[in-house]
Amino acid sequence: MSEGLFLTLEGIDGAGKSSHLDAMEALFRAQGRTVVRTREPGGTPLAETLRGLILEQPMDPLTESLLVFAARRDHVAQVIEPALARGDVVLSDRFTDATFAYQGAGRGFDAEVLSTLERWVQGRAGPSGAARQQMLQPHITLWFDLAPEIAAQRLAGARLPDKFESQPVEFFRRVAAGYAARAAADAQRFVRIDASQARDQVWQQVETALVARGAFAPVSGAAR
Repeated sequence: MSEGLFLTLEGIDGAGKSSHLDAMEALFRAQGRTVVRTREPGGTPLAETLRGLILEQPMDPLTESLLVFAARRDHVAQVIEPALARGDVVLSDRFTDATFAYQGAGRGFDAEVLSTLERWVQGRAGPSGAARQQMLQPHITLWFDLAPEIAAQRLAGARLPDKFESQPVEFFRRVAAGYAARAAADAQRFVRIDASQARDQVWQQVETALVARGAFAPVSGAAR
């Protein structure tokens, strides 16, 4: 891909998505790709500062959504778009799908407002450069789907929870439903990963999906 590969990992807290990032990065690097590994909210000094506010400070859903998209705009402009223009692989732990799942479905915030913010923040200049006609989206999104009750068991006692991790199971049921709706609306981009299986089985799903999508060639004895 002349503009690189943008791959995101999504799922509720406790789904285990982040634990596979090391192996994914190693596989891409082994095949000669330059990898930029990042996360949301975050990815730049400004976005990381906003991340601290978003995860720890109480605020209403509109304020929260505006801060998330402000962090994303800096992340897109400073990290993601330059990396893709260089032909790099961008591996991001969450992106805009998380906003529709957490702030939209979880918090009940207006999806139309989120869609407007998405267009503003992820708009890309068209061929003429005169208008921002296209919208940046990941090429592939791996959705680690896990029942909220199982996720809660995994998170119990793992660390001091932030304000999202400390939400009740019902909140995560809404978030999971938000991810399912987002996946149904963009089925070509999403790959569902059954995150309830053992770690090695989950990794096998990830590797198989990425090979099938042409992200990298099969590698025997891949690192886990």
